[in-house]
Amino acid sequence: MKLEVKKIGNSDGLILPRELMQRLDLKRGQQLHVTELAGGGFQALPYDPDFEKTMQIADGIMDEYRDTLAVLAK
Repeated sequence: MKLEVKKIGNSDGLILPRELMQRLDLKRGQQLHVTELAGGGFQALPYDPDFEKTMQIADGIMDEYRDTLAVLAK
């Protein structure tokens, strides 16, 4: 499905078609957690405070052990 980034007030946003909202069981006003993916894409998941906390911890660990992880990735 092709979506266009549009100006909404002083911001930019995506307009999701009704059928997509229904298929994904999204409600107006619902918060989403967006994660950048390798290659320039992104993933949007329903916002979950526990997931947010887990991701912050994971980011801290990855920052702390960046060199170790780079060696292990080889």
